[in-house]
Amino acid sequence: MNTKLLLAILASGVAAFLLGWLLFGIALMGYYEANMIQYEGLMKSEEEMNLGLIFVGNLLFAALVSWSCSRMGATSLVSGFMTGAIIGALVYASVDVMFMAFMNLYTSNTVIIVDVLANALWAGCIGAVAGLVLGSGKKAG
Repeated sequence: MNTKLLLAILASGVAAFLLGWLLFGIALMGYYEANMIQYEGLMKSEEEMNLGLIFVGNLLFAALVSWSCSRMGATSLVSGFMTGAIIGALVYASVDVMFMAFMNLYTSNTVIIVDVLANALWAGCIGAVAGLVLGSGKKAG
């Protein structure tokens, strides 16, 4: 791993944390609450949530996206966004379909579509940050 990749992971991890808070913690929180079956103890209260672990989780996903961008040569905002969006859509479609198969968590199948689209946007933004960092310092050809 080189320094540029480590910087891309860190920058996109911070972006993932902040954008995730805006997108999932504010903009879509009411939608998810209304469309998930509520079980006692399923969700922790805000006071019980561990922000450190949330950041580590975001950093790990950012590492996946940043490493993928690096390996695929995605070194611009657009190519990073597309790489991240594709990874996000595939990962979260897989997770949501498995949740639908094994758990009584969602009230309808529409939640899967919204969740995959929201996560594709989120992951695309992570990839855009990674692509910008990975492409920084390049000389115009």
